[in-house]
Amino acid sequence: MAKTPVLTPQSEDFPRWYQDLINKAELADNGPVRGTMVIRPYGYSLWERMQQEMDARIKRAGAQNAYFPMFIPQSYLTKEAEHVEGFAPELAVVTHGGGKELEEPVVVRPTSETIINEYFSKWVQSHRDLPLLINQWANVVRWELRPRVFLRTTEFLWQEGHTAHATYEDARAYASRIHTEVYGDFMTNVLGIDVVLGRKTARERFAGAINTLTLEGMMGDGKALQMGTSHELGQNFAKAFNTTYQLQGAEREYVWQTSWGVSTRMVGGLIMSHGDDSGLRVPPRLAAVQAVVLAIKGDDAVLAKVREIGAALEAAGVRTVVDDRTDTPFGRRAVDWELKGVPLRIEIGPRDLENGTAMLVRRIAGGKEPVPADSLAATVPGILDEDQELLLRQSRERREARTVDVTSIEEAVEAAATGWGRISWADLGPEGEAKLAEQGVSVRCIVAADGSVPETDDQPGNVAIVARAY
Repeated sequence: MAKTPVLTPQSEDFPRWYQDLINKAELADNGPVRGTMVIRPYGYSLWERMQQEMDARIKRAGAQNAYFPMFIPQSYLTKEAEHVEGFAPELAVVTHGGGKELEEPVVVRPTSETIINEYFSKWVQSHRDLPLLINQWANVVRWELRPRVFLRTTEFLWQEGHTAHATYEDARAYASRIHTEVYGDFMTNVLGIDVVLGRKTARERFAGAINTLTLEGMMGDGKALQMGTSHELGQNFAKAFNTTYQLQGAEREYVWQTSWGVSTRMVGGLIMSHGDDSGLRVPPRLAAVQAVVLAIKGDDAVLAKVREIGAALEAAGVRTVVDDRTDTPFGRRAVDWELKGVPLRIEIGPRDLENGTAMLVRRIAGGKEPVPADSLAATVPGILDEDQELLLRQSRERREARTVDVTSIEEAVEAAATGWGRISWADLGPEGEAKLAEQGVSVRCIVAADGSVPETDDQPGNVAIVARAY
């Protein structure tokens, strides 16, 4: 009799596989209010590592962390017409508090452009106050009609950066810096996802922005996921909130602004980019646990060796967990760590102890082999580097293999059934984009002919990347 798989196979039902994995790997549960989620400790450990890596890059880009209230006066959102129109269907509005009707309803933060600009207008007085570079780690609420854990939830966690600059050129350069040096570097070199960097079309642009830069990742089923965005806001919010700085003399000028953010959606992207029918595969640079050392039997000598190897790996800079829970069957523990995608398992039993070896099991590259136990601290860091590079290479190879050049809307829709299509933006244009949208296919981004981020939408040779998306 065939063994029942732990997870629904991806090829059979990718959405069911995704939900199975979230449950079996103990990443999250559905919250009590429709569209909310409870992030379990292992799932939160992934987000914590993302936070740490991202926060370091954000600070290297000069931004400082702050915090703003989650309740925003409704009148703030009405100051920038395009912005409020874009978010109106998703707003959660509080009308009562303390048993009384509020004089003015308050909105639960969907994003913080409005409230932050209220304070930027107070803090910025002269050119000496610029650039003002602020980031906050927070939760936001957007009333989601079609929720999906990590991908689209009514409440989610994120970081949002907001900046004010003296010139258009400075703001544009900073938005690009975040796009490439912060987000692009993190997603490529830590998440191991070969994202495409491009600019959004006017149809897909953030409400209130004059330009949106995006990072698009191909998931295991060929669909696209917007992993993060960086927006040039121009002077739209500055004019709405009268955020100005004084030039020489009495003349005042509106600031130029950016905003940018990534969220717990990246956890969903990690799952769908690297996961397989056996569970997660966590990139070593991201993994909260890079190696787990398992005792097969509860023998005192085995337990001592397991703890010795665990200490040696920690001393070598490897994030390690020692699993000496021998009251739980070894097979169950091994499957659990495999589901969680820990890059390396090191298994020790009485026979391994006699041979002076350990069984090294590689979750990312696959396979297992006995290795000298005393060499692990020296060899494991190099193996982790190999597996990190392998994930990125596999991500790139999948995207390249499933992206095709097309010349018509019909071909673009066909390409989007299994992957991505590339089509000349000059040939497609906004009219063609609207026709694609009617068939559930969107322009994910525009890239230049050489694959770089174009300066403008209509730059000669621009190519539109089209796909079905999450």
